[in-house]
Amino acid sequence: MNKSNISRRDFMNGFALSLAAGSAMAPIDLLAQAGAGANAYPPGLTGLRGSHAGSFEVAHAISRGKARWPRPAIQTDNVYDLIIVGGGLSGLAAAFMYRQQVGRDARILILDNHDDFGGHAKRNEFNVDGKRLIGYGGSQSIDSPASYSAAAAQMLKDAGVDTEAFYEYFHRSYFRDRKLTRGIYFNKAHYGADSVHKNVLRGEDDAGLAETINRYPISMQAKQSLVELLTSEKDYLVGKSRQEKTELLKAMSYSDFLRYKVGTHDEVVTLLRDVIKGYWGIGFDALSAMEAYRLDMPGAWYMDLEVESYGPANREEPYIFHFPDGNAGVARSIVGKLIPHAVPGRTMEDLVLSRVDYSRLDLPANNSRIRLNSTVVDARHVGGAKAVDVTYVKAGKVFRVRGRHTILACYNNMVPHLCPELPQAQIEAIGKATKIPLVYISVAVRNWRAFENQGYHSFYVPKAKLMHSFGMDFPVSMGGYNYTQKSSEPTIIHGTYVPTVPDQGLSEREQHVQGRRDLYELSFDDFERDIVAVMSGALDGGGFDAQRDIAGITVNRWPHGYTYEYNELFDPHDWSPNNGPHQLGAARMGRISIANSDASALAYVNGAFDAAYRAVNEQLGQS
Repeated sequence: MNKSNISRRDFMNGFALSLAAGSAMAPIDLLAQAGAGANAYPPGLTGLRGSHAGSFEVAHAISRGKARWPRPAIQTDNVYDLIIVGGGLSGLAAAFMYRQQVGRDARILILDNHDDFGGHAKRNEFNVDGKRLIGYGGSQSIDSPASYSAAAAQMLKDAGVDTEAFYEYFHRSYFRDRKLTRGIYFNKAHYGADSVHKNVLRGEDDAGLAETINRYPISMQAKQSLVELLTSEKDYLVGKSRQEKTELLKAMSYSDFLRYKVGTHDEVVTLLRDVIKGYWGIGFDALSAMEAYRLDMPGAWYMDLEVESYGPANREEPYIFHFPDGNAGVARSIVGKLIPHAVPGRTMEDLVLSRVDYSRLDLPANNSRIRLNSTVVDARHVGGAKAVDVTYVKAGKVFRVRGRHTILACYNNMVPHLCPELPQAQIEAIGKATKIPLVYISVAVRNWRAFENQGYHSFYVPKAKLMHSFGMDFPVSMGGYNYTQKSSEPTIIHGTYVPTVPDQGLSEREQHVQGRRDLYELSFDDFERDIVAVMSGALDGGGFDAQRDIAGITVNRWPHGYTYEYNELFDPHDWSPNNGPHQLGAARMGRISIANSDASALAYVNGAFDAAYRAVNEQLGQS
């Protein structure tokens, strides 16, 4: 199995916090040079990825250590029409939209601190016994494209992404045809013995529900309470008006609703707490009972309320708009339009198996250039506010480029550290949100017989130490890439870990801050041990052998992962993507605009695209 060559201490401390700014050769650069090498193919790198070593240390030196780098006297490159900080979906879309309006001759430079483009839309690849496996290490799917704004929908179309085609590419009955269902794994550490059972926590298995629950390793009182919860047709707020119900549900967590309004046994409350954690990035101890109603959680089924939702609960389309590599497929589609000779293929199907030529992303002949491994440390107006100078660090050296316009499509909470001109009120508005830490795990296995033998395609792991859910990937076949059809074939198992601090009275933001700190203290070895233990415990009955069956592991670590969406349990109820401090936080500063999903307060592709559209048009309005 693949091991990280980064020590725990190196990973925790990130080296650069103690750097002297501008030193000739910092440990971060030595670490980067000691990595997989200049010819490494980023999607194929395993071990600890996502926010990988070499991508975050300079930013931490700025934000935590208050380090500053000198602005070089010599300018690198000629003046660009547009400089974009951040090569995620928002930054790539901004480049595309700007070029559409200005023309193909527009000179655009995209700077990104990672060794790959796409931001959180990352591609993971493995070669297992001669078979190429493709998966996703971040941004997952195009959610509800029919609800996109005209600008976001047009961006997809212009990039060559035809969402209707996924009705053919996504095998919606794949698991049902193979009689595979969702499982729940109770681990020995908390339940006395390892055991797996059918997961009926959402009440889907009406026929054998009581019999299934009776086999769960929980107390008899908890079993009875869970059966009652899943079979009851009560309105637990009977007698109250719709408005009264809505106000009450928004003001209390779903966990408290179960405890104090339904009378659910505390074991059951804990069992249900984290079932949606990979969805929202937080457990139901910090999500409202109203959100539980939107998500059709038990106990909240019979209240007959009208709701408005800006997130996944408002989904009316099937969740099928998924490339084999997740939204990395969207990123590759955009880059293929910006720099065609770097990304072979002209259709979204062509791009699935194409191999990006990273050496061509930043050629001087390109009108659009993507410069990776480049961390921006300063952006400010110059020349009587007629241009913007952007300073960045690459391979231990400091560079300065100049653009007529600049769009900051990076992590939003870094903006105050990069822009000395940012007004205090805007700094405070940006600080109202914090990113949600997240880990997406890709495990390449030589076969998936253990899943087939036990009759499960995925597992929820209550009281998990790290990985709290895992299962077979989305069954998508397109562009010559075929999803596994036989259990004897290699495939990718996807796992999720979201660090939270539940049931301690902390708000969502407070849990994210502490969860991020905890995440930085974890090494790849910590994850590998947990992955092996969880998969071995859950799949032992199917004949799984980790040493034999696991071919590779990629841990995509995102301490600054999901965009924070307003939480009615802790935020004013009138805050939404249409109203909130993020709007002031995204205000234009002359020739500098802000574009990222944080600026939209919406953790979806359309949030990134809409922010890019706004920022581009702000800048085109400048002389």
